[in-house]
Order: sequence, then C-alpha cells, then structure tokens
Amino acid sequence: MENKFNFEICPERRTTESLKWRVYAEDVLPMWVADMDFLSPPPVIEALQQRVEHGVFGYAVDPPSLKQAIVAWLESRYNWRVNEEEIIFVPSVVSGFNLVAMALRAPGAGLLIQTPVYPPFLNVARQAGMKDQRLPLSRDTEGRYYVDGERFRAALTSETRMFLLCNPHNPVGRVFTREELWAMAEACLERDVLICSDEIHCDLVYSGHTHIPIATLDPAVAQKTVTLMSPSKTFNVAGLKFAFAIVPDPALRKTFKQLVHDLGGGMNIMGLVAAEAAYTRGAEWLQALLGVLEANRDFLYEFVHNELPGVKMNRPEATYLAWLDCRDLDLQPNPYEFFLNEARVALNNGRDFGQEGRGFVRLNFGCPRAVLERGLMRMKEALERARMVS
Repeated sequence: MENKFNFEICPERRTTESLKWRVYAEDVLPMWVADMDFLSPPPVIEALQQRVEHGVFGYAVDPPSLKQAIVAWLESRYNWRVNEEEIIFVPSVVSGFNLVAMALRAPGAGLLIQTPVYPPFLNVARQAGMKDQRLPLSRDTEGRYYVDGERFRAALTSETRMFLLCNPHNPVGRVFTREELWAMAEACLERDVLICSDEIHCDLVYSGHTHIPIATLDPAVAQKTVTLMSPSKTFNVAGLKFAFAIVPDPALRKTFKQLVHDLGGGMNIMGLVAAEAAYTRGAEWLQALLGVLEANRDFLYEFVHNELPGVKMNRPEATYLAWLDCRDLDLQPNPYEFFLNEARVALNNGRDFGQEGRGFVRLNFGCPRAVLERGLMRMKEALERARMVS
C-alpha cells in the first residue's frame, strides 16, 4: 500500500489559483492554510475527469447515492448509524455552523466557544447577533490542553443557547476523550444548550486515539447536537466546497434546511462528485495518507524538541497541524512575523486563534517530507542567527 500512492511529490501550485501558495512572495515557503500538498486520491480525480467529460454543469439535486455513501462511511468508521433524512448538504463547515447560529439566534442568546480555536469560530456570535461567550481550554504542566468539566459547566449561563465544539481540535490537535465529551454534553443537556460540533478533522486521527462523534454518546445528546463533517481535509478537496450537517431534531432540521436553501447558494456539483468517490473508493488512500502524516508528525516533534530550543510542542492526536509554543523565546515583533521575515516560512499567527494564541504559531505538516525538512531547517537557521546577534 505504501508504494501504491505517491506522497513524495508536491505539484507546482504557484501557477494555480492556490490561496496557500499565492499569498506570499515566491521565496516564502507556505506552511500555513490547512490544505495538503498532496495529490487527491486517484478515484476522486478519475470521477471528476469523467464528470468533466460529460460537459454540462447545471444545478444539482442531492444525489441519494451520496447520502448512502455517507451513512455507510459513518457506520463503518464510527459505528454510527444515521438516517439519510438527517443529512443536509452545505457548501462548507464554516457556513454550516454560522447557519446553525442563525437558526438559534434570539435577543440576549449566548454562544460559547473554547479558545484558542479555528479563527472563524471567533466571528460566529457577532455575525448571528448573539452574545460572545468564551472559555479558555485548560492546560496541564506539560502544556497539554484538556477540558475541565467544572470550568465548562460554570461557563454556561442562563443566556447560553449554543455551544460550538471543535473536535478534533484545531489548532491544539486534541481528540477529546469520552469522559471529556460526556462532561460537556451533560452540562449542555442540563442547560438546554444546543451542541454544534465541527468534526471536520475526524478522519485524520493517529495511533492510540479514537474519534468519538459527540452525538453518539446518547440519544438525548444526539437530539441536542448538530454535527458538521466534510471530505475536504481528509481527501484534500477543500476547494470543491462540500460539507454536510447531521441534524436529528426535526424542527431544527426544517429551519436549518431553509436557511441553507436561502443563504447557502446551492451545492458545487463537482464537490458532490468528489465526495461520493472519496467515501466509496478513498479508504485505501486515506490509510496510506495517515501513515505518511503520522511519520511527518513524529519527525516534526523530534526536530522541534532537539533542534529548536525554546520552542515547545505536544504531539497532535489528530489533524496535520502543529501548535508551536514560542513564548519563551520572545521573538520580535511576534513569532509569526519573525519566521516570515527571518526564515521566509509562512505559518499561521497564533493570535488569530484568540487571545490565548499569542506567542504561538500553527504549522501545517501535510506536505512531502522534503518540504517539511526544508521549512524546519529555515526556522532553525533563523533562530541560530537571532541567538548570535543577541
């Protein structure tokens, strides 16, 4: 299997419309936005080619075969049996959780998030006209993030109407345990708070960890949960704009479906084609990808530990994103600008993930090993030059 797919080449992307590769100057190595520098799975490419050859690209209906593929995927990977009518297609997970918030908004209603977190989370409450409620994730003495059940329960108020969960977590890389999920779910049930769970990275989980969709904990939890998933990260098809929501509650599903119809703008027909190919014929490629990503993660962890003194990192339990703690180095004007200007490596600025992200950067290791090594060596050399000057 390892030799069947080529994860060592990085197709030239600067000549395409790639956001990742076109934002920065040509001498900058981009290791920021969360798409991978790997070819998408062969079955996905083949399905798209066949669809292009048809030559007509009109408005699309929701293909029943795709819903059947999603049901089968969730059952095989998470032992989760969902009904097809609970699945609603949306253009993206981001549009999905914003539309859920719009469905729930009411005067004085609050929305709770845990920071640091994926930047679009930070804008949802304001855009929905809700009260912005934030709870920093807890950290232990080793820098590992976790959910403190008592702190979470205390953060829910009489105003809180929605909790927006990120699991697996971006950027800290946690896969929350069953105990952590139960603590959050029970507190939300007690307060009659809807859980909207962004689980876009659920298929990218490493050895020793298991993703548990929070809706699978209990039927009562499922009724109070909207789960958002997508093939975009898993199969590197983010630009095709397809995701789906699982909405068990009939009343909320009706409201949400109308908002998707009115504001979502319809589905990308190529996204539908890619998703079905991925979920029906992409499992073998995904298994090979996970081996490559886990090896990259371990190489990155050892390099940071041994070659980047002053930088701290916990091994991500999922995702292809590493959360690097640079606070001990006091890099000026901040770690993001330091590595961009001095190493010519573009990372994500930690402050964009909330106040708790200051002094951090996020690094994307979803790339060929040679690219990862080149970026890390640039960072190492920049830090060495800075120490010589000081």
